[in-house]
Amino acid sequence: MHSKGQGNGERTHRSADARAPARPPQRHHRRKGAVFCVATLLAASAFAGCSSQTGPPALTWYINPDNGTQAKLAETCTTQANGKYRINTALLPRESTGQREQLVRRLAAQDSGIDLMSLDVPYLAEFANADFVRPFTDEERQDLTEGMLEGPLEAAQWEEDLYAVPFNTNTQVLWYRKSVAEQAGLDIGPDAQLTWAQVIEAAEQTKTTVQVQGKRYEGYMVWINSLIMSAGGEILENPEAGKDVRPALDSEAGKRAAEVVKLLADSPAKAADLSNSDEGTTQAGFAADNGGFMTNWPFIFAAANDELRADIGWARWPSVTEGEESRPPLGGIDLAIGAFTKHPDLAVEAVKCITSPESQKTYTLAEGLLPTIESVYDDADVKKAFPMADLLRQSVDDAAPRPVTPYYPDITEAVQRTWHPESGVGDGTPKSAADLIVAVLHDERLL
Repeated sequence: MHSKGQGNGERTHRSADARAPARPPQRHHRRKGAVFCVATLLAASAFAGCSSQTGPPALTWYINPDNGTQAKLAETCTTQANGKYRINTALLPRESTGQREQLVRRLAAQDSGIDLMSLDVPYLAEFANADFVRPFTDEERQDLTEGMLEGPLEAAQWEEDLYAVPFNTNTQVLWYRKSVAEQAGLDIGPDAQLTWAQVIEAAEQTKTTVQVQGKRYEGYMVWINSLIMSAGGEILENPEAGKDVRPALDSEAGKRAAEVVKLLADSPAKAADLSNSDEGTTQAGFAADNGGFMTNWPFIFAAANDELRADIGWARWPSVTEGEESRPPLGGIDLAIGAFTKHPDLAVEAVKCITSPESQKTYTLAEGLLPTIESVYDDADVKKAFPMADLLRQSVDDAAPRPVTPYYPDITEAVQRTWHPESGVGDGTPKSAADLIVAVLHDERLL
């Protein structure tokens, strides 16, 4: 199954070069001299950017796996360029952490073959801080971001500069089987705000499951972050402080989040594979005979067969505290320009085409990922394909972004390590995570 948006990064062993280097002594646009075509690093993704093909300049767009729609957009924008440039695509690994590592390695070598890249939103700050991506000018920003949603746009910035253009965004809702909710006597609908405790109780009552992403990977971090922010807390107090950040999750909100994780881990309503579950396995678990409830991205609705789709209902992502609204997860993909591209002006034109309202509508309908331009949500075809579009739009507005820091890879790995498996989570887990974050950032511990 293809990965969707963010939150599906398989954990990998952290190598010595996994942390992006600090800013180089000179910015990329002054760089001259040799460029490196490191095709041997990616034999399977050899592409025209390393070749001597004739014709218009070739832009290479590194894409995350999908169902082929990014490649189709590359063809469409190549046609619309009318011979000015062409776009080739190169496929990144399936998991978001693998995508990040591959891009970091190539950009650390100042690879000019990366013209465009689809970048998972939590890594934008790291890439910007390392000067791996080209900042957009104020004029370009005004031209490229008109009508874009505030949340995804904020996530594409670092130190007030725009380093990427939001290509798609993503959020989660509570999906439920209507037949199960009726059996449980739940008063539920698109405007309902259930708590996690209520959802778990309903699943126990009906002997069904609550499916969440609990594997030790980025998707689990997405769940933990939203639980903490739904309880009124946050993971970092001052993410802008670099390695001197102060963790904030050792708090009452962190403990409330841990209580929810433990409540599900100890419940018969948990999935049998909870500690190894990702978006795909939870989707399958929800479709099983004992499926009842699930939090997941909206692609699952487009992927459901007609029989299952007729029994699917949706509501706002569950809250931690009764009477308080939740902070649903926020994900998505930004489109960034490589700092060492030979064709920066053409790359900007390509970004405008790929992130246009027409392109975003195409991507939403084909891939089940959400647009970043507000007007696309009102499109009749989008509303027909996603009848919960209004709820998704509201959820994006109220979503909980993950910490914006160049040290995010260390932060997320420390949180995942201390909160996994779910059966071991307790009152002391938030403090363990906070202590590990500080120790890792100050080179006192290794991940």
